[in-house]
Amino acid sequence: MQPVKFLLVDDLEENLLSLEALLRRDGLECLSARSGEEALELLLVHDFALALVDVQMPQMDGFQLAEFMRGGVSRAHHVPIIFLTAGSADGRRRFRGYEAGAVDFIQKPIEPDVLRSKANVFFELHRQRQQLAAQRDQLEAHAQALQALEQLTRRELLHEQETARLREQFIAVLGHDLRNPLASIGGAARLLRKESLSERGRHVIQLMEASAVRMAGLIDDVMDFARGRLGGGIVVERRPHDLEPILRQVVEELEASHPDRRIECDFQLTAPAPVDPGRLSQLVSNLLANALTYGTEEAPVRLAAAVTGERLTLSVANSGPPIPPAAMQRLFQPFVRGEVQPSQGGLGLGLHIASEIARAHGGELSASSCPQETRFTFTLPLTDPPRL
Repeated sequence: MQPVKFLLVDDLEENLLSLEALLRRDGLECLSARSGEEALELLLVHDFALALVDVQMPQMDGFQLAEFMRGGVSRAHHVPIIFLTAGSADGRRRFRGYEAGAVDFIQKPIEPDVLRSKANVFFELHRQRQQLAAQRDQLEAHAQALQALEQLTRRELLHEQETARLREQFIAVLGHDLRNPLASIGGAARLLRKESLSERGRHVIQLMEASAVRMAGLIDDVMDFARGRLGGGIVVERRPHDLEPILRQVVEELEASHPDRRIECDFQLTAPAPVDPGRLSQLVSNLLANALTYGTEEAPVRLAAAVTGERLTLSVANSGPPIPPAAMQRLFQPFVRGEVQPSQGGLGLGLHIASEIARAHGGELSASSCPQETRFTFTLPLTDPPRL
């Protein structure tokens, strides 16, 4: 913002110097004139917040200068004037000063605090006018930008509308048209399991159920990704919960769908933690499924959770080949995980969504990988509010 300018008018140099010394500070710019004529020249060029004018000057006195400012200099018409006078303060002189356009009289010798206080009022008013002018310019710029947007062709607008319609249809298909038949497949598989089947038949039913669970997970991932991108992120509702039952249920579900794998648990949960239980289950399920998919089949997947002090720490570790450094840099970005092992299926959204859930809780999901193990760690401060 430009500095606030004020004008000092006095025929004595020492008065000008003392007044400037009293009022000088950052953000202010002082201009001085030794006569009414010099003052008028400055008023034609500069925009002043205040004019401090000595009444008794030769040739053109302060009253005459004020009359010129109010009547003949359009730029100075609204500049506030404070008269400084060493003469008598009789009512007649004051009346003439106010009639000429003064806002106040200050009697000499000047009290510094009084002068600063009165001058600061007009400096602040001028700053406010500058701010209003800047806001007006911004509004005008915004108005011009809106007019430019309104000049888009109808074809472009129809294209945007069609894109939005297709996007909404895509989410609706995932949320309804795919979930419903998938639920029917799962229900039919459960009914067939109750029939008398051969060993091969039971194996086929098991494959069908595992595929249905995997498809449901893919739909959930895509739905969460779409909601996060369109709605500004994943929303969580944190409440204090006992975490061990939540984690045990996730482990049991994964063990049921991976009967040949082992998941080892180490829980040191000495106190409840404020989490969204559904979202935390999703985070842990994604991490465990990732570890079961990419880890060595002969080695167990290790799940650990602990509440220590004011922090929840939860980790999932697996043995197997380390993640390449190039992939580590983009591990939590969407559609990236498949770059680690392209032969593996999936959309590469599981780790991205787990990271978003951690962030929505106000925590962080990190990863480390070496020849001995790959570990994902979720840390959550228990005192900080979630970042929605």
